[in-house]
Amino acid sequence: MKRLAPSMVVLAALALALVPACQTMSSEELKSSIEVLDYSSSWVSKYYQPWPPRLILVPQIKFRIKNIGAKPLTYVNFNAIYQFKGDPENFGDAFMAAIRAKAVEPGQTSDVIVLKSNMGVDGKNLAGIRDNPAWKSAFVRLFAISKGSHPVPLGVYDVSRDIDFKEPGPVGPKK
Repeated sequence: MKRLAPSMVVLAALALALVPACQTMSSEELKSSIEVLDYSSSWVSKYYQPWPPRLILVPQIKFRIKNIGAKPLTYVNFNAIYQFKGDPENFGDAFMAAIRAKAVEPGQTSDVIVLKSNMGVDGKNLAGIRDNPAWKSAFVRLFAISKGSHPVPLGVYDVSRDIDFKEPGPVGPKK
């Protein structure tokens, strides 16, 4: 019994040391702790095939967050829901467990977070996509989720119609 006492003390000390690291954050605390910075968006290639020609472009957003709260932000996940303007249904989404064990301390800013949709617009090439009537203006609803919180809406943002993809030139003998 005397041998177990030091082990129990060590285990109790470890448990107490881990409690602050496992603190949960309410939805209200999470929402009031996050400020979205440096938002940008574009359409990027999900799939490209030169022959037979096929190109799938998907929307992608990039942003950083600033911790404007009093507690460090750890284990924060982000969810982006993409939707075409005027359509009642979502056409794509993206989920990322972006902030893990390395906390974003109060006043600090995160690394760039990139959320690329799983679905997009299909065409034969860039011209075919630009002329595709299904390629309409889109927007994204951005959410954050942390341990102990419900999904928290961070905002609704327009998705630019900029395309970040260049088709390769024709392949053939050099003249």
